[in-house]
Amino acid sequence: MDVRYINPFIESTYHVLETMAKTKAEGGIPYIKKDRIARGVVSAVIGLTGDVSGTISISFEETCILNIVSNLFNEKVEMNDEIKDTVGELCNIITGQARQKLNELGLKVKAGIPELITGKEHSIEHISEDKVIGIPFSCADSNFTIEVCFEE
Repeated sequence: MDVRYINPFIESTYHVLETMAKTKAEGGIPYIKKDRIARGVVSAVIGLTGDVSGTISISFEETCILNIVSNLFNEKVEMNDEIKDTVGELCNIITGQARQKLNELGLKVKAGIPELITGKEHSIEHISEDKVIGIPFSCADSNFTIEVCFEE
């Protein structure tokens, strides 16, 4: 998988969290994902079509998303449907910014509507299970993971 397709999602993640939620994330070492199990309790998955096709997911541990949303709304929050919807919106915004960066590389890409998945050890279905790159992040004393998958 071309790293040029992955970097826009990493850069957009940093930017969205810093500007919208006043949260600084620290990226870990990307890895090839070998299973379908999400690394969090709430995930959003978006399909991409166009010059390249793929799927993007973002999965948050509970503490992480609660801290991010608390910063976003400027008040303490608890896990509820609004938090889950916010994960979908964050995924939408990150994907939108990444699509702009892909467009600058000459790739026209459209995004679908995020699918939300919740629960401990839920599974995520990507467009191709053998080409999923996981990028771990830490922030707010907890973790989240972005998964990027493109068909070649």
